Amino acid sequence: MIDKKIEEYSNYCLNCKVKPCSQKGCPLSNDIPAFIKCVKDEDLKQAYMILTKTTMLGSVCGRICPHEKQCQGSCVRGIKSEPVHIGEIEAYVFDNGLKNEYYKEIEKSNTQKDKKIAVIGSGPASLNASAFLAMAGADVTIYEKYDELGGILSHGIPEFRLNRDVLNSTINQILSLGIKIKKGITLGKDIDLEELKKNYDAVFLGIGANVPAKMNIPGEELEGVFGGNTLLENGNHPDYTDKIVAVSGGGNVAMDCARTIKRLGAKKVYVIYRRAEEQMPAEKKEIVDAKNEGIEFLFQNNIVKIIGDEKVKRVECIKTVLVQKEGETRLSPVNIEGSNYELDVDYVVMAVGSKPDKNILSKLNLELNEWGYINVDENYKTSDDKVYAGGDLIGQKATVAWAAKAGRDAAKAIERKLKKIYI
Repeated sequence: MIDKKIEEYSNYCLNCKVKPCSQKGCPLSNDIPAFIKCVKDEDLKQAYMILTKTTMLGSVCGRICPHEKQCQGSCVRGIKSEPVHIGEIEAYVFDNGLKNEYYKEIEKSNTQKDKKIAVIGSGPASLNASAFLAMAGADVTIYEKYDELGGILSHGIPEFRLNRDVLNSTINQILSLGIKIKKGITLGKDIDLEELKKNYDAVFLGIGANVPAKMNIPGEELEGVFGGNTLLENGNHPDYTDKIVAVSGGGNVAMDCARTIKRLGAKKVYVIYRRAEEQMPAEKKEIVDAKNEGIEFLFQNNIVKIIGDEKVKRVECIKTVLVQKEGETRLSPVNIEGSNYELDVDYVVMAVGSKPDKNILSKLNLELNEWGYINVDENYKTSDDKVYAGGDLIGQKATVAWAAKAGRDAAKAIERKLKKIYI
């Protein structure tokens, strides 16, 4: 029996032949009308099999993707009413597939038989790359620096957003394809790229970008200032009991930091964002949930200085106005002169983006683009013919679906290339 809510959501779908939800909205191009049609027909196994043709992360994406900006944002139903709840249906289908171990029936090809591929990192790009390479018959080995697989999914997304049992089931499903694991190995420290290139037919880099970006304002060096990604990844939080925390940023990382800090006992948490609410890159649901949990939002405000002796004591903010600049489609925040004010805070979290680790990049001898990310072509191939990369490492749009797409498409490019070489 299919869950009544899921049944209702599925029956609401028009099963459009044009498929804007898939072709325009979904980075992975999941065949959304097709798998929802299977749900209508109560064929959950076939729905799962359709999804695995484009992704092995359905349980994850169904939960944490910004659906209103992707698939559901392109849903025809959403023009005049509510869009189809595609994310919830996807998660339900994939959860059922994991529970019933349908992945054991996925057909594997032999196009990459006897080919050895090294995958560095185990985030969404790496996991999807590993899965599709393994399904092509390759001998895949994942190298991971932590004892736990998942990358940003394990170390960057709080459990209240992504249940660890669901994540572990997803990872186990992928590993069941015959993938090998080597944990506690850091690229550039325990193993180098040249060694990997000698021992493998191809290498996929998916190590992410976990060095927090800075705002370059006075006081960033004070004790009590943290990078958002670092805080989530390491989990090394201070005691927030009865403390006041300012979080700078408007993406999902900022929401995750704010909600985590609130849960850990903070008296007050500010989210300070220089643009308007409707311009926040964070998923709408995350913003609503944060508000409901008591997070205070200061829109069109910007931190310009962090004040303290050795430790943080206050932040100086300035109000902003949004203006249309020539040649730009997005409204830009401009500081309002004389609108400065101060807030008493105990900690400041900079959740304003992240960059790849320069120390690691310097050891790879790969071409970088003008923004300091690894440069790749349309097939995710780097300047080295044997090396491919995807996800945050290439400066891609920072969503799980885009990273998963990079991993899958890189895997298929590797498959095509090696097939040509060895024919």
